[in-house]
Amino acid sequence: MTKQELVAKMAADANISKKEAEAALNSFVASVKESLGKGESVSLVGFGTFGVSHRNARKGRNPQTGAEINIPARRVPTFKAGKGLKDAV
Repeated sequence: MTKQELVAKMAADANISKKEAEAALNSFVASVKESLGKGESVSLVGFGTFGVSHRNARKGRNPQTGAEINIPARRVPTFKAGKGLKDAV
């Protein structure tokens, strides 16, 4: 499902315009990004939890040359599906 298909489905289900549905979806995505950027998690009961995980620095290899490279430490977004989502799938 693409973003536009999701917006159309949200608009139909909530009986609102596509423009309002897109604004709501954009607000949700921005809020999740902002919270994750602060290192906070976002929990939606029955759906899942968006969180932030830390990956340590490590050494890797360039697949073309085989040269060893350093991969820096970084924070990455994670998602853990809730029971309701797991049961639906």
